[in-house]
Amino acid sequence: MDPKPSPEAPWQAGLRGARTNVFPGIALQLLALALVGGYYYLPQVHSTLESLTAFRLRSGFMFGIISTALFGGVIPFLYLWSYAKARGEAPRYSWVQGLAITAFWAYKGFEVDIWYRFQAHMIGSGHEASTIAIKVVMDQFVYCPVLAVPVTAVVYQLVESHGDGSELVSDIRAGGWFRRKVLPILISNLGVWVPAVAVIYALPTPLQLPLQNIVLCFFTLIVANQTRMPPSARP
Repeated sequence: MDPKPSPEAPWQAGLRGARTNVFPGIALQLLALALVGGYYYLPQVHSTLESLTAFRLRSGFMFGIISTALFGGVIPFLYLWSYAKARGEAPRYSWVQGLAITAFWAYKGFEVDIWYRFQAHMIGSGHEASTIAIKVVMDQFVYCPVLAVPVTAVVYQLVESHGDGSELVSDIRAGGWFRRKVLPILISNLGVWVPAVAVIYALPTPLQLPLQNIVLCFFTLIVANQTRMPPSARP
């Protein structure tokens, strides 16, 4: 009988993903913090971001759909494709797979926009420490483990298998799917997004999604790496 996989393996995978990307993650979080500081303390930055706020309010949900598709789908796909070509390797994703990922993040832009608006309505739109803390807890310990990360893991696994749903069903029926596929992403998610959303929620609601998109561009590369299928399992 084959030995069972170590129950620590998902934790190790998640921590390895977090450690591997710790310095780029810190750089992005510092950039986010600088933007928030500039919004509140530098008139020129405040004026520029207020113009973005006005544009966000005029464009409604369409801004989030397009910008999240760009930062979550198009830019990471082009980066992975160009990187593979430069190394003389086969691209990680085909153009059809890239289109599927982009469509998924376009939908997520709509979903996250609703989530941010819902929290502002239910919890408040101020930047007090208590308001930010409640939003961070709701975001990272309710929304992410219940909905955001499991759905993302499903979509990327489907993309990796070229839409072969039977492979996903078999994987889930084998048991331990959440521990094997979702938990590593959740651990990396905490390392990147807990400090990031604490900064994001310090901004007015219309500016939260644009800042989220900047961090998302980096995080999708982590997700792509952690949902990679072994070559032998690919169709």
